[in-house]
Amino acid sequence: MRALPPAKTKKVSLYAEMTSGLPKVRADREKLAQIVMNLIENAIKFNKAGGQVKITAEPNGKELRVRVEDTGRGIAAEDLPRVFERFYRGNKDRSHEIPGTGLGLAIVKHLVEAHHGTVSVQSAAGQGSTFQFTLPLA
Repeated sequence: MRALPPAKTKKVSLYAEMTSGLPKVRADREKLAQIVMNLIENAIKFNKAGGQVKITAEPNGKELRVRVEDTGRGIAAEDLPRVFERFYRGNKDRSHEIPGTGLGLAIVKHLVEAHHGTVSVQSAAGQGSTFQFTLPLA
């Protein structure tokens, strides 16, 4: 996987683990790339220097499951229900430290759901985050 400039700057390692021969999904190629890149860019942006981002994809029944895991700061439990809301930026005390509009995850959710998929997050403050989305197989 090619290094993204912010990953290089923060010395964040990117890993991809894909099952060979992944099935096709019903998705617009550009929108799918936008979903994945947005999740990867967030995983880098909210990661620690020297952290890791792992991207996995595997078939799961009649859908494809994609995960983006990071070793970053994580998300506080009280912020988890709102992370996919437009303009929401958790931890107001520190949100000014990292640039952004708070639209990225709302766009991810909108695009995934427009493709009849689902998106979710698991995280704990200080322990990193795992964002997962599924899309129906073609």
